[in-house]
Amino acid sequence: MALHLVPADIAALAERVVQDNIAQGRKVAVAESCTGGLVAGALTEIAGSSAVLDRGFVTYSNEAKMEMLGVAQDIIDTFGAVSIACAWSMAKGALDRSRADVAIAISGVAGPGGGTALKPVGTVVFARVVRNSDGEPEGELKFFDGGDGPDGRAIIRHQATLCALELLLP
Repeated sequence: MALHLVPADIAALAERVVQDNIAQGRKVAVAESCTGGLVAGALTEIAGSSAVLDRGFVTYSNEAKMEMLGVAQDIIDTFGAVSIACAWSMAKGALDRSRADVAIAISGVAGPGGGTALKPVGTVVFARVVRNSDGEPEGELKFFDGGDGPDGRAIIRHQATLCALELLLP
């Protein structure tokens, strides 16, 4: 029996991302906060992922988002790290600092603490930018309910990883 480091549903979706992007000749980059590298980890679980994954940035702190991805202090001060503006800036920074054709970003509140009335635990924002695209940047705020149990954080991060992988499909 083969050892897998990620759950079966994440591995299956990562396999699709790798194969579909190979078919399109696309490279991807990821900028992760609340998922802590799970998206990049899921992709690298797949043989052949080196043809697709250019690089990943784990920017958990606000300082890392600013230093590694060029997120402006004004964005963090005005909108917060868990905002579409911040996620878009993270994705754009990842694209600008890579050789990827598409970059995604994830930032959120995985809990159990850290939530607020405006951004409760389970709030996760996503963004995707495509190189040489004239369209508006894509951003989305989602709420994942992890329940009140001890697995809440893992449930939220699992759902966020799946959503991020979907954004990498051509």
